[in-house]
Amino acid sequence: YVGLSSDRFGSVTLGRQYDSVVDYLAQTTANGNWAGYLFAHPYDNDNTDNSFRVDNTIKYASPDFSGFQFGGTYSFSNDTNFANNRQYSVGAQYANGGLLVAAAYLQANNPGVGSNGAITANDASFIAGRMRVFGGGINYTFGSATVGFAYTNSNYKDPTGNGYIGIPLAANGVLLNTLKYQNFEVNGKYQITPAFFVGAQYVYTMETYDTSTGSVKPKIHSVGLMADYNLSKRTDVYVQGEYQKVAGSSTNSILDDAFVPGTQSPSSTQNQVVARVALRHKF
Repeated sequence: YVGLSSDRFGSVTLGRQYDSVVDYLAQTTANGNWAGYLFAHPYDNDNTDNSFRVDNTIKYASPDFSGFQFGGTYSFSNDTNFANNRQYSVGAQYANGGLLVAAAYLQANNPGVGSNGAITANDASFIAGRMRVFGGGINYTFGSATVGFAYTNSNYKDPTGNGYIGIPLAANGVLLNTLKYQNFEVNGKYQITPAFFVGAQYVYTMETYDTSTGSVKPKIHSVGLMADYNLSKRTDVYVQGEYQKVAGSSTNSILDDAFVPGTQSPSSTQNQVVARVALRHKF
């Protein structure tokens, strides 16, 4: 991307960029702050893990007004029908001492439809007629500890597929009318030493999808634990574990199977456990 910036007026940038959910709200979640995509909400339904970026985008970001910042994006459809695969978002956050409060809203029309527009088929978390995400979060740091809470609401109209792993959402002739997620997350991190921290997260997700044969309302429980040790300024080693359980009546839809983002495919059951040990070097 390219753009212009001013300490007094803020910045305007053009190109392939992050939306306002990523810029402002994601920082209050574990996956958008210190944990990464294994801790993302189911299917990263709210994009707090930045599963997609937005193309053809004009972005404005305000200067810092004593800890308060705001901004927004508009992504063109690259189509004679301006509403076909366009995106717009707004967000804001306030930081003061150990306090961080943030909120954001995003809407995309026909995300994942084709290879042009704001959100291409290769990027989209879900392919749908409309995507709408909003939420808010708060973090507070006191001493070596940070605790946080985030709420997000994701609504998909006429969803047809999951771009995250490239599969249809329904089976055996069952069509989806709407797909909704409400995510309630609590998270915490403790910096034991300057080089070593541990963290934990719990997410309760209320999922609702309306089909041609009725409405289904599973509940999803996700629990994550992590420990990270810095060997140097640019190299660290970490271990993570994530457990997810889907509770509720099971149908033929893939949406009833557990799926921890970052794995290759959903579980064949309503439970999934993932563990990772990694060495990371930053260039």
